[in-house]
Amino acid sequence: MSKVLTPLLDTIKTTDDLRRLPVSELDNLCAEIRSYLIDSVSKTAGHLSSGLAVVELTTALHYVFDTPNDKIVWDVGHQSYPHKILTGHKEELKTIRHKDGLHAFIWRNETPYDLLSTGHASTSIGSALGLAVAQKQLGTHKKVVAVIGDGAMSGGCAYEGINLAGSTKDVDLIVILNDNEMSISKNVGSLSQYLASIITNPYYVKFIEGGRKVLENLPSLKQLAEKAQEHVKGMIMPGTFFEELGFNYIGPIDGHDIGNLVSILQNVKKIGGLQLVHVVTKKGKGYKPAELDPTLYHGVPTFDPEVGIQAKAPSQSISYSDGFGKWLCTQAQADKNLIGITPAMTTGSGMSEFADKFKDRFFDVGIAEQNALVFASGLAAGGMHPVVSIYSTFLQRAYDGLIHDMAIQNLPIVVCIDRAGIVGPDGPTHQGIFDIAFTRCIPNLIIMTPSDLKEQYLMLNTAYKSNKPALVRYERGCDDTDISALTLENTIEIGKSKVLNEGRDIAILAFGSIAKKLMPTCVKQHVTLVDMRFVKPLDRELIEKVSKTHKVLITVEEGVIEGGIGQEVCLEAIAHNQSLKTKCLGIKDQFIMEGTREQLLQEQGLDVESIEKIILEHKE
Repeated sequence: MSKVLTPLLDTIKTTDDLRRLPVSELDNLCAEIRSYLIDSVSKTAGHLSSGLAVVELTTALHYVFDTPNDKIVWDVGHQSYPHKILTGHKEELKTIRHKDGLHAFIWRNETPYDLLSTGHASTSIGSALGLAVAQKQLGTHKKVVAVIGDGAMSGGCAYEGINLAGSTKDVDLIVILNDNEMSISKNVGSLSQYLASIITNPYYVKFIEGGRKVLENLPSLKQLAEKAQEHVKGMIMPGTFFEELGFNYIGPIDGHDIGNLVSILQNVKKIGGLQLVHVVTKKGKGYKPAELDPTLYHGVPTFDPEVGIQAKAPSQSISYSDGFGKWLCTQAQADKNLIGITPAMTTGSGMSEFADKFKDRFFDVGIAEQNALVFASGLAAGGMHPVVSIYSTFLQRAYDGLIHDMAIQNLPIVVCIDRAGIVGPDGPTHQGIFDIAFTRCIPNLIIMTPSDLKEQYLMLNTAYKSNKPALVRYERGCDDTDISALTLENTIEIGKSKVLNEGRDIAILAFGSIAKKLMPTCVKQHVTLVDMRFVKPLDRELIEKVSKTHKVLITVEEGVIEGGIGQEVCLEAIAHNQSLKTKCLGIKDQFIMEGTREQLLQEQGLDVESIEKIILEHKE
């Protein structure tokens, strides 16, 4: 494949270089950025369709605003690859999501352009408002822009930010609503473009403000004029909601017309106050396969751009997410009271088949994790049996719902914690390393950690049949255990562990898939190996027995050591044998950066080879 040529892009080292270009060159520059993005991400893997959608928008923002002095806050950050390219990281893009490479999302101080880290959705408006207020207080008066996608607007945090902004006096904030929804595209025509250009024109703004002043002493006439303006805009534009919250709504605007974008943003920059600019873009723009299937090309593996992403050959191993999805469909077939819920992670959580087969019992609540648990509590109280699938990192955002709406009320909700433990290339905002520590302290919960697909299936059955608040946490990984003989009646005893190997002197008490992986080593080294299965309730009887019959006890968990379950196990064990040597293995007291899952497990000493070295160190 021939090398992608980017002669114009190669001249852009900073955004000052970008702003020296004439507007007439920006279309060519965007074409080069798009070609380079496709070529680079196809070689490295990463996020693609979202970045392709905002090439023109990103270019226009850096062209119009005096970045990095003016501030841009990107929501989530998976669409930030064009931003990274234009802010001095073009060559480094080949390292994105790799160990010691570019961060997967926006990372604070990676460059002077990145003032805040973003990885979770719906936070940009609140953060940008804070920056805008800071600018006002310090008297610097630099422009602040928040860029938020339509998906992130489903999160309550975004509306909390908008609501606060509307009640904050004399603050300048520009919110760009990046709308990828096809349904709105019809509104992007010549009339709406023309109206957007009029509404942002400084002469129009002065005319409106002047009219308000003239009518100050004629209240009834002023009210009539304002109502007339509101109704005229409301008839043609979908922005009445935002205007009611205090924002001046502008749009919809074609997000791929770079000349018009630059013109409108230049006008918006002069207006001041609270402005919401509605920009319509197309995910995957410029690469046909991504345009046709933006979900498939959202996060991509390495692939040949000339061929596109190809289906993988069938494998005996399946992911824990798919294992959950198969169980969910089987259970839903048997129980019509089952309701499946996910916060915007249908595909990633393995729920696509369930969503197709049981449309009336599937709810994607959007990027509203707390509401997923609140909604589930109402379903459970109403006689249904909700199953919520949520990534570990996003469960952090649902913590109040977990306690207040699920555990306190002791409601029969099954929460399946996907991507628990080290996730890999997405970096510190997405590693699922805290859930054991922050859930095990909550009363009423059953918390289980499967070591393979069979254990996962048994635990899902056990959780569902318990009619109690129950959590099943599993890692991002695959397993080849045969589950074909299992039925919905197969369960395990709550609170009971499973001894996998009887050894002497040293005992390893493991939580999660590492238990199965350590089996050959423990057999070879004559080490006792226990699959603990339950974080809560703990098998205290087993802990007492092991502590009295061994000299060394090692716990292993794919979660933080501080506050984790290993510390509790060791305290329990020492209470029965004060001469017992103990060691807790888990995630160190630090955030985990980008890298492959294998690299990061090794770095944390949680791979089989590292644990075997620890076993040998403790052997007499």
